[in-house]
Amino acid sequence: MDKFKFVGNGMIRLPPGFRFQPTDEELVFQYLRCKVFSCPLPASIIPEINVCMYDPWDLPGNLEQERYFFSNKESKYRNGNRANRVTGSGYWKATGADKKIVSSRRNHIVGKKKTLVFYRGKSPHVSKTDWVMHEYCLVNTETTASIHTTENALTPKGNWVLCRVFSKKRSGKIDEEIVVNYNSIEVNNNANPASSSSSCSSSTGITEVTSPSKECGEEISSCPKF
Repeated sequence: MDKFKFVGNGMIRLPPGFRFQPTDEELVFQYLRCKVFSCPLPASIIPEINVCMYDPWDLPGNLEQERYFFSNKESKYRNGNRANRVTGSGYWKATGADKKIVSSRRNHIVGKKKTLVFYRGKSPHVSKTDWVMHEYCLVNTETTASIHTTENALTPKGNWVLCRVFSKKRSGKIDEEIVVNYNSIEVNNNANPASSSSSCSSSTGITEVTSPSKECGEEISSCPKF
């Protein structure tokens, strides 16, 4: 699928009717892992961008949808590991505990997901917004790098993370629209049972792609194995 270039001007452009809806495991195992070790990606669909150089509403892509980016993690201080998450209008603040991403096939922890909320302004005058970011990173890259493939050991290429950015307010609106539409279909079906099958088939005109072509647990020959 590498021959299909779905990114133009830093924006994801899928063919009409397709949706990019990967699971956490697929994002870490199929995309981030391959990006970190410079292996072929299942599809060239996630652009590279320094997320913290932009406010969330200025990031490329459709503000009405979830947006995905590969971003190099920058340190806030020269001699430290604390990430710099300050933008022009505010900053990203971590909330809650990190979620461990486990490989369903090998039952190993392959990554973690950090949830961040965007605050506008500067301390002490800040306001919480509806913008949320899920930041995915690999764990134990040093151990993974020592695992040999048929040729040689692979080493990480850059401190890459994968970011999913979305508006919580918009997500709630989409969920509400789905419930309303589902209820209206159910009412119509009860009123006219004979038209149940036809109304359902005509209402689903979109083909969704929820995972890459390879099974999530299937190994990519040129990538390190978890």
